[in-house]
Amino acid sequence: MGNKNKKMTPVQQKYQKLAQSKEPKRPVWSNCIRAFLIGGTICLIGEAIRQAFMKYGGFTDKEAGNPTVAVLILLSVILTSLGVYDKIAQWAGAGSAVPVTGFANSMASSAIEHRSEGIVLGVGAGMFKLAGSVIVFGTVAAFIIGIIYAIFVPGYAGGGGS
Repeated sequence: MGNKNKKMTPVQQKYQKLAQSKEPKRPVWSNCIRAFLIGGTICLIGEAIRQAFMKYGGFTDKEAGNPTVAVLILLSVILTSLGVYDKIAQWAGAGSAVPVTGFANSMASSAIEHRSEGIVLGVGAGMFKLAGSVIVFGTVAAFIIGIIYAIFVPGYAGGGGS
């Protein structure tokens, strides 16, 4: 605040102080608790689904991960389409942005918002305006990591190494 005040006139500084005094205080601790509770609950549900796949589906620990993620995405999309996920997100804030469910919610919300423009130009283009940067970053990151592995990990690049 010191550097900004040096560039402001005395009237601007007085107004800045007045504006800050009228600004509502953010409930940081309650926001953190809400985010923790909802984020933790989403993770707990995910773990329960994973354990069910292992116990009732005969999946190993490693195999249970992919169907668990698929079920979490499906649940997130269903709750988004019913308008429930948005209410949870409004109450929980960042806690509902747990990567898989939050991303699925963002994609589904974008698709619902643009559905009146048609399937291809509305739903498809609307979803990938949001997802495009994530997909591009993931692809580029995977490419770079693959090159690093090929250079630095012996036998990784298709060789018959030890």
